[in-house]
Amino acid sequence: MHSLPSKKYLLKLDWRYRCCLMCLLLLSLTACSDKRDVYLFTSFHEPATAGLRLLYSYNGYDWYDLDTVLLKPAVGTQRVMRDPSLVQGKEGTFHLVWTSSWKEDYGFGYASSTDLVHWSPQKHIVVMAHEPTTVNVWAPELYYDKEEDRFIIVWASTVPYRFDKGIEEEGNNHRLYYVTTKDFSTFTPTALFYDPGYSVIDATIVRRGPQDYVLVFKDNTRPVRALKVAFGNSPLGPWTNDSKPFTGFLTEGPSVVKLGAKWHLYYDDYQNHSYDGVNTLDFESFESLSDDIRFPAGHKHGTVLTVSRKTFNKLMRTLAIKPVKELR
Repeated sequence: MHSLPSKKYLLKLDWRYRCCLMCLLLLSLTACSDKRDVYLFTSFHEPATAGLRLLYSYNGYDWYDLDTVLLKPAVGTQRVMRDPSLVQGKEGTFHLVWTSSWKEDYGFGYASSTDLVHWSPQKHIVVMAHEPTTVNVWAPELYYDKEEDRFIIVWASTVPYRFDKGIEEEGNNHRLYYVTTKDFSTFTPTALFYDPGYSVIDATIVRRGPQDYVLVFKDNTRPVRALKVAFGNSPLGPWTNDSKPFTGFLTEGPSVVKLGAKWHLYYDDYQNHSYDGVNTLDFESFESLSDDIRFPAGHKHGTVLTVSRKTFNKLMRTLAIKPVKELR
């Protein structure tokens, strides 16, 4: 007859079992941490001559500056880099466009990179030469259209005496234009993207689902100069049902990312020299994020994108930067 195991022996097994469970749990948490995406936010500092900066965040609320310039502007009349917009194509390449001049420029800047550190030679992409009186080309925004495997680039330009100016000056009466491309070498002819009947800049395209898109933009007319939304069934519109402003006066540069079930919209509150945000489930009602989000001083608007933890870790190693520890 076999004797029953002693109580001491059973306690020893129980302790080992618990240790194994703890090890498995720690390994699981580490693996999950390595798999979670990281959010990157393109940025610049005034007076916009230094170049591309990046912020990063693990949760979309707490943002940290890499505190380094990744690309110095070298094209355009004034050779500035404002409003940097960054997307990643299906092959993994990052594509960047930016405002290259305040005025007297028919195009915008472009460069690409596979690692966000080493960049292709910069190009000046001319899109408004067919309108010789064009005042500016502002805030080019990239959108990757997966359904058509193409990139859509939207920007704001003023062509004097072309549209009803309302109370705006002819030299500040913007409308939105666009081109599409598959390779950033050939482009479709420039076409009007959105004319709501008033001056508009800073457009961001958001895909909610099949044939369900939102356009977030700035109504640039006095005294509003705040953010609105409109709705369409394709990334090229047509855009209808433009909303009332959902931000305060003198706000611009919307950036949008989905966190869980809600969309987070960050924007530049340039009247108060701060960065702010709201979230929404439906782009009809909005809740303030003022008490929940933190941005480093000097950050100016760009775009938010998600990258893999592997891509982020490689970027940190290449730049020899020790990232802020992720809060659990």
